[in-house]
Amino acid sequence: MIPKDNFILLKGIRVYSEGKIIEDGYIKIKNKKILELGSVESLIPENTMDFLIIDFPSVYQAIPGLIDVHIHGVNGADTMDGTSEALDTMVTSLPMEGTTSFLATTMTQSSEKIEQALKTVGNYIGKQPAQGCAEILGIHLEGPFVNTAMAGAQPLEHIIDPDLSLFKEWEKQANHQIKLVTLAPELPNCLELIAYLKKREIIASIGHTNASYEEVQNAIHVGASHVTHLFNQMRGLHHREPGTAGAALLLDELKCELIVDGVHLRPEMVKLAYKQKGSKGLVLITDAMRAKCLKNGQYDLGGQTVHVKDGKATLENGTLAGSILKLGQAVKNIVYFTGCSLQEAIEMASTNPAKELKVFDRKGSIAVGKDADIVILDEHLEVVMTFCRGVLSYKKEEF
Repeated sequence: MIPKDNFILLKGIRVYSEGKIIEDGYIKIKNKKILELGSVESLIPENTMDFLIIDFPSVYQAIPGLIDVHIHGVNGADTMDGTSEALDTMVTSLPMEGTTSFLATTMTQSSEKIEQALKTVGNYIGKQPAQGCAEILGIHLEGPFVNTAMAGAQPLEHIIDPDLSLFKEWEKQANHQIKLVTLAPELPNCLELIAYLKKREIIASIGHTNASYEEVQNAIHVGASHVTHLFNQMRGLHHREPGTAGAALLLDELKCELIVDGVHLRPEMVKLAYKQKGSKGLVLITDAMRAKCLKNGQYDLGGQTVHVKDGKATLENGTLAGSILKLGQAVKNIVYFTGCSLQEAIEMASTNPAKELKVFDRKGSIAVGKDADIVILDEHLEVVMTFCRGVLSYKKEEF
């Protein structure tokens, strides 16, 4: 393991930097930040003496850390556990898949359980490790303001209509760390809540919804800008009613999440979304639950039993219940499913979420002065190393 107090020089690697690809490149890391980058031939030897040098095969590549705006849990832990121990597990587990920052995502539950989760994450963010772990950038509130007809794995008994006064109370309890809210715009009072979110610079995301094309347009008019797991648990495309899915594909104002695991969406649907929205209009997510990184078996999701078998997580009735997808695998999958470039995949998994969350000044690309959130991929696009704010947080055993 690399000592945490060392300055680090990553060398001889293809660097996917902001704006260009550097062949046979290098990255200098110092004090959690990217100090310098360029071509190895331009390196001055005397300026590298204080750095621990890591040489890589020329087929390896450095990409910016991945940002997951929709993840419930991993490795036995879940945001809804409402404990700092669960969050500790999440921030230490996620670097193994290349995720260096994320939104801790809640789900529909009783108000008491949602409040406990919000308080825990809100307090944790202010005290989380300064480096060496994935960083929690805020909270994604998924539900309870969703449509019962499109509940999916959101427990029906706890779904409620949008309530602005209740949300304001939750906002306080979360130390104002709610950054994204999934809701159904066709529900009573929802447009009022979306307008409030817009005013507070919180992303309003259309999801778990039966909204018509016109209702989506109305939501955009008051501030909606995001779509939760495109195609899943929303009104589908019809030739006389484009529905939520049609609106998401057609309207440039909306960034659309995709779960690219080959289970939630067939590869052809991923390709359709990519061809219609382009890399600038998509955000790769996992929507992962606690069973990610664990074996096949039975697990809990919001008080419901989830069966995990062969890469698929379902409720007793067969409904998909989140995923066990790793974000690094999603990057690899979308390249294979669509034929997009790695640079475009980076845009969908790093740049777009960083810009949406207004942290692009420090995350989302490899550039001088930004956080040293860096992922090393091998020639097969497998994660080999992950650096979180300048500290090696994951290393594949055989490297």
